[in-house]
Amino acid sequence: MSGGHGHGHGHGHGHAVSPNADRRYLAAALALILAFMTGEVVIGLVARSLALISDAAHMMTDAFAIALALIAMRIAARPPRGGYTYGLRRTEILSAQLNGLTLILLAAFFVYEGVERLIHPPEVAGQLVFFTSLAGIAVNVAATWLISRADRRSLNVEGAFQHILNDLYAFISTAVAGLVVWTTGFARADAIASLVVAGLMLKAGYGLLRDAGRVLMEAAPAGLDPSELGARLAERPCVEEVHDLHVWEVSSGYPALSAHVLVEPKGDCHAVRRDLQELLRSSYGITHTTLEVDHLDDDFHCEDPHGPRHVPVNPEPHEHAGDSRCGH
Repeated sequence: MSGGHGHGHGHGHGHAVSPNADRRYLAAALALILAFMTGEVVIGLVARSLALISDAAHMMTDAFAIALALIAMRIAARPPRGGYTYGLRRTEILSAQLNGLTLILLAAFFVYEGVERLIHPPEVAGQLVFFTSLAGIAVNVAATWLISRADRRSLNVEGAFQHILNDLYAFISTAVAGLVVWTTGFARADAIASLVVAGLMLKAGYGLLRDAGRVLMEAAPAGLDPSELGARLAERPCVEEVHDLHVWEVSSGYPALSAHVLVEPKGDCHAVRRDLQELLRSSYGITHTTLEVDHLDDDFHCEDPHGPRHVPVNPEPHEHAGDSRCGH
């Protein structure tokens, strides 16, 4: 007989705070960023400071990143309908990827401008740059704290957080540069600070693109080895083989798994399915599963299984003869 298909439903991505709280924290950070950015643009132009202007431009992308994250949250919260059987959860991943891309593009621009100003340094009002940067540090500390209280397991929230955190680093670098220019007259310190910030932007942008790319390419969740997982499933009572094993993330923090499981000819397919689902839930936090469980002697073998076959390392035919999970 065929053991049927088991579906364990659940999102497996419980939030530490509610989605509404996430939105409130992000909205408060957005208000802070917009208010300060407006003043910084004016001061940066007056002071002729590339570091301040680059900070202001970065803050503009911060505002864009937070606004995009808020929009993505609303879209992703819509229930599944029509052809979108998972809903629009991956909107958050697209938002994170766009945030990573903007960080990298901004970094490239400021590397170019920074090198230009190293060669031809303009006059910079160091005192004005220094005090403006101190105010920027205070604003970004507050914004960083607000976003850190949201659920950063979401790549969408993490993308906005990385923008704000990098802006905090930028203000610290700019404050140091402003102090150096003010006290020593070394104008190139401003360009050096912008290059340091560009390097931090590249690092954060690459990390976001890498993590979002893994989700879009349906790679296994970071830190989970499918081979090790398949081997554990194959070692469970009554299981003779596991193949067509696929594990991926629908969106950040929402893992899913499917597999074809073959059990002993007289095994209880439903009991095996429940046992495997419990293992996946308790050991891996995977609660959205689709397991096709059949008897080894049924005509349900895959002609061309995708991926490796997982079988017990030391199979012992009578090992589970008295195991109630086998249905004997």
